[in-house]
Amino acid sequence: MKPDGFAGILLDLRKMMITFTIAVIVGYVFLSVHLPAPFLMGSLFGVWIVGGTFPSLRPHLGVARWFHVPVVLGLGVFIGANFTTELIEQATHWMTTVSIMIVVTLIVSALGYGFLRKIRHYDPVMALLCAVPGGQAEAIVMARDMVEKDYVVALFHLIRVAVVFVSTPLLLAVLEGSAAVATSNARLLTMPGLLDLSFGQFVSFIGIAMAGYGLARALRLPMPHLLGPMGLSMIFHISGLIFIPRINEFIMLAQLAIGGGVGARLAQVEFRSLLVYLGDGMITSGIILAAYLMVALGIAHFTHASFLSIWLAFVPGGLYEVTLLALIFGFDIAFIAFHHTVRVFLIFLTMPVLATRLNRGDHPRST
Repeated sequence: MKPDGFAGILLDLRKMMITFTIAVIVGYVFLSVHLPAPFLMGSLFGVWIVGGTFPSLRPHLGVARWFHVPVVLGLGVFIGANFTTELIEQATHWMTTVSIMIVVTLIVSALGYGFLRKIRHYDPVMALLCAVPGGQAEAIVMARDMVEKDYVVALFHLIRVAVVFVSTPLLLAVLEGSAAVATSNARLLTMPGLLDLSFGQFVSFIGIAMAGYGLARALRLPMPHLLGPMGLSMIFHISGLIFIPRINEFIMLAQLAIGGGVGARLAQVEFRSLLVYLGDGMITSGIILAAYLMVALGIAHFTHASFLSIWLAFVPGGLYEVTLLALIFGFDIAFIAFHHTVRVFLIFLTMPVLATRLNRGDHPRST
């Protein structure tokens, strides 16, 4: 059992010190060989491989939730900062792609559910929670109460997020070449630093993050630590009252926290005991991502839009993770965040109802 109070905080700090040390070292190695999103991929791969190679190290890896939440609060502020009056006017032009994304989400959910239910004979509730493309936090929470092997649901979502996390930077390198990778890495290093902020901008950054979170909690919004700061930041930036630039140190910290956190969770997976579920998770992720990939390619072909921008707007790779990739690569974050927010709300509204109805007709068990 994890110690409480001050002892628990010290344990969390030790875990994060080890995790971030590995993440930073591998991140700089990746940067030196000009890999895309070096600190994001370096954090994930470094922590995952080191933890997987040395089992005794696994209990000492991880990113505490009390640290992760403030990082997401800050990301929410930065995402909201990309919404301007001019950009909101463009939202009417996004209705076509949003509608397509909703239809594809329903189709891939049905395909994933059908595979797990009809072919792999999963229980209805577990099949739904494993197949839903997004909403992983809610799916995992519900799994704890509705199925015996809730860790399987977590594993399915973790696999999908990890595949998107790893493949998207590689897609940037393959599709847009080394120049795009170099530009992306240079952009990261030339972002304004913390010391470049005025006192007013710094106070606004902290204030919006905290006030947005509190307001979202009061309104009982899903994912309040992201949607609250993002919404409040949108309001202030659309009104033109403030402007908060992206902060180099914070974007770096977000890469280490999110990449290192995913890598630490992957390192905990014992391949031998979860081999069957790993295979099912890879197949389900393949079904989901292949469908989104074909649609994104089609939209990019007919509209001449950037394929990677469409891909990031559609792909269910985790709202935090995908928006962070958009920040790193310099894509239209508002376009991407808008699509993901719509899907998040769609899933949050429908998944609990569907899971409850399925649970009434079938007692929870696992394969």
